[in-house]
Amino acid sequence: MNKIVSFTGRYRIVALTLLVGLVAGAIELFGQGVLVERNIARWLISAFALAIAASQAIGMLRNLLAGRMGIDVLAVMAIIATVSVGEYWASLVIVLMLSGGEALEDYAAGRARRELGALLDRAPRDAHRMLGEDGQVEDIPVSEVAIGDRLLVRPSEVVPVDGVLVSASGSFDESSLTGESLPVERGRGDAVLSGSLNSEVAVIIEATAAATDSQYQRIVALVEEAAGSRAPLVRLADRFAVPFSFGSLLLAGIAWWVSGDPVRFAEVLVVATPCPLLIAAPVAFMGGMSRASRHGIIVKGGGTLEQLSRARTVAFDKTGTLTYGDPTVVAVQPAADFDEDELFTLVASAEQYSSHVLATAIVEAAHERGLRPSEATAAREEATNGVVATIDDREVVVGKLAFVTSFAPEARAASIASGELAVYVAVDGRFAGTILLSDRVRGNARLTIDRLLALGVERVLMLTGDADATARHVGGGLAIGDIQAELLPEDKVRIVQAIKERPVVMVGDGVNDAPVLAVADVGVAMGARGATAASESADVIITVDDVSKTATAMAIAQRTMQVALQSIWLGIALSVGLMLLAAFGFLPAILGAALQEVVDLATIVNASRALGNARSDRRLVSPTRRKHDGP
Repeated sequence: MNKIVSFTGRYRIVALTLLVGLVAGAIELFGQGVLVERNIARWLISAFALAIAASQAIGMLRNLLAGRMGIDVLAVMAIIATVSVGEYWASLVIVLMLSGGEALEDYAAGRARRELGALLDRAPRDAHRMLGEDGQVEDIPVSEVAIGDRLLVRPSEVVPVDGVLVSASGSFDESSLTGESLPVERGRGDAVLSGSLNSEVAVIIEATAAATDSQYQRIVALVEEAAGSRAPLVRLADRFAVPFSFGSLLLAGIAWWVSGDPVRFAEVLVVATPCPLLIAAPVAFMGGMSRASRHGIIVKGGGTLEQLSRARTVAFDKTGTLTYGDPTVVAVQPAADFDEDELFTLVASAEQYSSHVLATAIVEAAHERGLRPSEATAAREEATNGVVATIDDREVVVGKLAFVTSFAPEARAASIASGELAVYVAVDGRFAGTILLSDRVRGNARLTIDRLLALGVERVLMLTGDADATARHVGGGLAIGDIQAELLPEDKVRIVQAIKERPVVMVGDGVNDAPVLAVADVGVAMGARGATAASESADVIITVDDVSKTATAMAIAQRTMQVALQSIWLGIALSVGLMLLAAFGFLPAILGAALQEVVDLATIVNASRALGNARSDRRLVSPTRRKHDGP
């Protein structure tokens, strides 16, 4: 009930239109004196429709004075024409379509503002300021943090402001800021970014910036600026408004002039109603958005489909987009005298007592291999270094090379590929081997790029905060020639804004991608892991963990645009044919109004093809492959 009241208060014209329709319909259906009640219904609807037309005309004149002409011109003409010939129900339908479209646009804008507010709400709000050297701590609003304040960041807390590390060492998850999936180790004096997630050990930082100047807030500001800098899209139907309006008025005027009968003017305008233009694109876009949703793709508006259908450039983030975004075990390298399963079982047994993301990946991999970790009789975790555990009366040390070397001096660095990370192991004072982890490239990432190129994309590039070597290792395997790495969020925004081959589609996830998704012509968020800043800034959200849906979304967009344009041209062709008949006096106004409804029906039926079916959906997700030509 509250939602209905809220809707009515926010969209009064839509609510009034529906109310007028219900009242007039009840009068005509249940009135006793049929003729009288029909006149009342007619007067009610006509007066309401003309009032809306007058309001639209004022807005239309303002647009004309500003040098803009849209489909509203035709809508005003259509309302006046349908009222003048007694087709008052048709006028009410046009009013509903106009007000409904405006309500949808307003709803989309309001939702964008709410989502940006949600992004602001997730910024760190409190900080733990240290009082002297005695360890006392006071909680203060993050806005009160001053440069030079020493702050305690507890385990698994978000760093509230930019600072430098005072503690000897620390481990931070910066994936939401830089896209780097593996934890970043920091030492005393190293910079720590706000918005990064502390590991399982409390650390002390010294603030180097106020909250408003810190990294997380800069990201929020970039989102606001990027969203506000977008040029408004011109509605698809508006592009046909000027020639169609001019042609309709010219033909109606000629018919009046030649015949000398002003009725002829009205007869032409009745069949010149813009319903095919008003209906075709929205119906097609609704069908396209519904079709996309069946594939786990949420499209936030018809304008997005239009932009996506014409995309010339696609830029990808790496972590969580072209890769899975979580580390996995890629190799177990036992030293002499150690079996692979034996080594892996000992490592998993020790790592089950650590909360580190790498430990979690190792334990999960052991279970997948059918190995059962043993219980430890003793275990301790050395912050940011590793774990020491006693497993079956054996001392097992797992962690960084320098840490393991202190127990087994003969430990040696492993040869690792770009994008990999090594975990070293010592057992009873002897070097036992190495576990290699990596963030795996998605199996269908290459096919996705192939499909995008086949759909007409001219340029594919990678924009990532990861190290250059890691990015090139991943991008090279996917035949992406344009790779730009070690980027901050503002760098990504600058690069996308400078791209000349537009429209530009940006695909990413995480807080660090929010600004560039907002500034791109079409932002696509990999949102399968839940609502993120990326999802809120994006125009398209992929709700399943499948990057190939990017190409599927573009294919749906192109098909939707094809159907929308076909439907518009079908409606225009039929309307022009009826206008010619009316101009020569072969089509009375009443019959013309009836035939115009047939035109509307044909337009709607044709536009509904954008919804697709099971057979066309199978073709959509199983496209014909072609050889990759490179970006």
